[in-house]
Amino acid sequence: MPILELQNLKKYFATQKAVDDISLSVEKGQIFGLLGPNGAGKTTLIRMITGIFYPDEGDIIFDGKQFDPVNDVGYIGYMPEERGLYKKMKIGEQAMYLAQLKGLSHSEAMAKIKKWFIRFEMESWWNKKVEDLSKGMGQKLQFVTTVLHEPKLIILDEPFSGLDPVNSNLIKDEIFQLAQSGSTIIFSTHRMEQVEEICNHIVLVNKGKKILDGTVKQVKQDYKENLFRIGLSQPLQELSALAPFELAGHQDDSHVIKIKEGRSPNDVLRFLLDQGLSIHSFNELLPSLNDIFIRLVEGTPTARQFQAMNA
Repeated sequence: MPILELQNLKKYFATQKAVDDISLSVEKGQIFGLLGPNGAGKTTLIRMITGIFYPDEGDIIFDGKQFDPVNDVGYIGYMPEERGLYKKMKIGEQAMYLAQLKGLSHSEAMAKIKKWFIRFEMESWWNKKVEDLSKGMGQKLQFVTTVLHEPKLIILDEPFSGLDPVNSNLIKDEIFQLAQSGSTIIFSTHRMEQVEEICNHIVLVNKGKKILDGTVKQVKQDYKENLFRIGLSQPLQELSALAPFELAGHQDDSHVIKIKEGRSPNDVLRFLLDQGLSIHSFNELLPSLNDIFIRLVEGTPTARQFQAMNA
C-alpha cells in the first residue's frame, strides 16, 4: 500500500498555477526522486505534503487515509532547502528542542540524540552554537534533527548541499539504511547523478505539471536511442550503405554507433564479423537522467554523442 498518494492536486498563486493537476503515488520503503527545474512546483508540492500549504483542489492520502496536517505531521520528517536552525542556540539544546517538538520525551530524545551524535562524530559539538558551524556541519545537524523521531515519511530537499564527499557518502549510506528499516524517503535535488545512484522511482515536474513518472531503470530504457559503444581490434574504415548502423563518434579502437531503424545488435555483430574484425567489447549506451531531464524540460535531443564517447 502506498504511504502517500496525491490525487489531482492543484495550487494557485494569483494567476500562476504552481501545481496543476498532479497525481502520484509513493510506495512504502521507496527512495522517491522529486525532480524539476527551479520554479517547477516541487517546493509547493512538498509544502502541501507537509501541511504548510493547503491545496486548492485535490486530495492527499497519507498512510491509507485523508491527510490530517495536525495529527499526521508528527509522522513526517522534513529537511527544507532553506535551513531552519536557531543560530544562537547551542547544538545539543537545538536537537533536544526539535526532538521534543516531534513528541519525544526528554529521556527518549536524549538517547536518540546521543546515538546519532556518536554515529556522525558530533559529540564534541554539544555546546557549540549553530552560528559557529560550517555549512556542511549544519547540514549534518539538520539531517539528524529531521530523522531523530523515526518518521514514516522523510522529505529531503537538497540534502547534500555544502557537504564534502566523505559526509555526502555518510548521509547517502544513512538514506539507504533508513529505507531498509522501513522509512520512505522523498528526495528532491537538481543533481541528476545523485538521483541515478540513490532513487528507485522518479517524478519530473515542469511548469506545475507532471511530465515523467517511472522507475529509473524503465525511464532510461524508454528514452534510449539505439546507441552502442564497440571496441574493435582495428578502426572501422569507410562504411558501405548496407551497414546496419551509422557511426556517431570514435576514439582510438572504440566507436559509438547508432543502429538503424529496423536493425538489431545481432545484425551489427554479424556485419562486423563478416568484415573480418575482432570485437572485444559491445555495450549499450543508455541516456543519463541529466540528458533526459534536458530533453523534456528544454526540448533538446538526448544524444550527446561525443559525451557518450567519454562516459
